[in-house]
Amino acid sequence: MKKSLIFLVVLLLTAGTTAHAQFKFGIKAGLNLSSVSLDGNASDNVKTDNFTGFQAGPTIEFMIPIINIGVDGALLYSQQGFKSKIEDEDKDFKTHALEIPLNLKYKISALDIVGVYLAAGPYFSFNLSEDLPNPTDLLKKAEAKSYGLGLNFGLGAELLGHLQVGANYKLGLTDDYGATTKVNLVEEAFTGKQRGWTISAAYFF
Repeated sequence: MKKSLIFLVVLLLTAGTTAHAQFKFGIKAGLNLSSVSLDGNASDNVKTDNFTGFQAGPTIEFMIPIINIGVDGALLYSQQGFKSKIEDEDKDFKTHALEIPLNLKYKISALDIVGVYLAAGPYFSFNLSEDLPNPTDLLKKAEAKSYGLGLNFGLGAELLGHLQVGANYKLGLTDDYGATTKVNLVEEAFTGKQRGWTISAAYFF
């Protein structure tokens, strides 16, 4: 009897929490400012600069108001990459990717008028196509990996319960690019992990 009563209480609390949970669907778009962290014996001969692209796609949010914690996710088309200078040659490494971020989110608001949030979690990236520099005497080979994994760290503001504007830092954990160069008659290789900031806006219906 006691176990049945405890189970009933837990069931009622769960049902009540779920009933008050908020599920939202929206559209997200933003500006990517991306670069890479280089590894390998050729990285000393390669200078990198930021690449500017964009991202866009559908997004969802599931929040539990009582504890102000929830999750969000998105399915984004994302342009990312980096600009490089190898000796005196300027090269652009650019990819078109399908990116899936999944974040744990903490949000507080005042009367559903204005609020702030923090978010963090993993992202998964799948390469759709790439625009890579053609091989030259200096750059022997360039490639983009087919998939990647990393972490997101974000913060932002919410207005009227529908519009969210935020900034997100992306920390790549896997190699996204690889290349082989020939400097001073010696072939050297490097790999690159994606890094960068995104400024975005999302509207939830």
